Amino acid sequence: MRQFLFFSFVCFNFFLHAQLEVTAELRPRFEYRHGYKQPFPEAVEAATFISQRTRFNLNFKSEDLDFYTSFQNIRVWGDVPQLNTADKNGIALHQAWVNWKISSNNSLKIGRQELDYDNSRMFGNVGWAQQARSHDALIFRSHKNNNKLHFGLAFNQDDEALIGNILSGNTYKAIQYAWFQKTNDTHVWSLLFLNNGLQSDPELNSKIKYSQTLGGTFLYNKKPLNVFFEAYYQGGKDKSNNTLKAYLLGTEINYKSASNFIPGIGFELLSGNDLSKTTTNSNRAFTPFYGTNHKFNGFMDYFYVGNHANSVGLLDLYFKINFKSGSKANYLFKIHHFDAAAPLAGTTDKKLGNEIDFVYSRSIAQHIAFAFGWSSFWDSGNLKTLRNISSTKKNNWVWVMLTFKPKLYTSQTSNIN
Repeated sequence: MRQFLFFSFVCFNFFLHAQLEVTAELRPRFEYRHGYKQPFPEAVEAATFISQRTRFNLNFKSEDLDFYTSFQNIRVWGDVPQLNTADKNGIALHQAWVNWKISSNNSLKIGRQELDYDNSRMFGNVGWAQQARSHDALIFRSHKNNNKLHFGLAFNQDDEALIGNILSGNTYKAIQYAWFQKTNDTHVWSLLFLNNGLQSDPELNSKIKYSQTLGGTFLYNKKPLNVFFEAYYQGGKDKSNNTLKAYLLGTEINYKSASNFIPGIGFELLSGNDLSKTTTNSNRAFTPFYGTNHKFNGFMDYFYVGNHANSVGLLDLYFKINFKSGSKANYLFKIHHFDAAAPLAGTTDKKLGNEIDFVYSRSIAQHIAFAFGWSSFWDSGNLKTLRNISSTKKNNWVWVMLTFKPKLYTSQTSNIN
């Protein structure tokens, strides 16, 4: 009896100072792809499918550490037969990290985790993609008052090798970064330094090529204006050992009146290579390495979403309107004009195309959300030549998505920092 009372006391004291939350997510999405990511080729059929993300998350918090795990299954309806013996993709570990609270202001976050900073341009979790993005990393974090300072590093290897340090996967070999953010009542500014290491031709050479990205963001937010600015420079060496000299500049201005109607304008310029000249050992194309690139340059993902790397760069001029109807519905309309940032071969014309995006989203219930999107892209002959695609058709993309995020369990707790 004494042992039982002692065990009960320990458990009661433990849970009194800890919190356990169990959540889930199920997100099916229908897509009709008729020119998504690239001009639609001639004499082919549009793609139509339903994909689904299912997640199970466990979040434990105590006075000295936080522990989080997220398991997920990604599927396309029909990729596994009804009488299946095994799932095609199985269960994957999306996140598994511990945040050790060294002191009241400092902590060490270790494990598989999402990296998401500022506007998600350089580091983002790519939440739109069903699989999303996560890193195996170690991060020292110092948060005090309105200041945040992070130092992060990661080193990747294929397996527990006996010899060598060759990484055959399509990811970085090593990264080190520092990020600082300062916030006050009207503005937020941040600085980021990223030392990005890639292996070139790992079958022959295990030497790591490092590039350096330095820059930051500035946000001014005081009604009726919301002004955002970003600037980055990349130097060092690219994966092929070329000298890298590239940059990104961008700004966005939104006017927030007393109504729920918010217009905005903006541009983003990513430097690129001059295809009208034959250059060697030089790369002027900026790469937003690990950002949520779907969020930028049009939702149809024609640029920097597994494409357009080491190319002519991009100038994106856009206008948008965000309208909120009540507390549950939101309408977003954007129109983009795209030009190459550097000259193309055989022409002085830099036009790449235009795009219209429309998204309607709505909260249906406490744990249920609905979203619908339609986009259309009018490509130019330059883009068709650049992508080596013969096409005379319009490019359209339509999607419908439901998101269910129930809370399965939350413990009653107290005294959690």
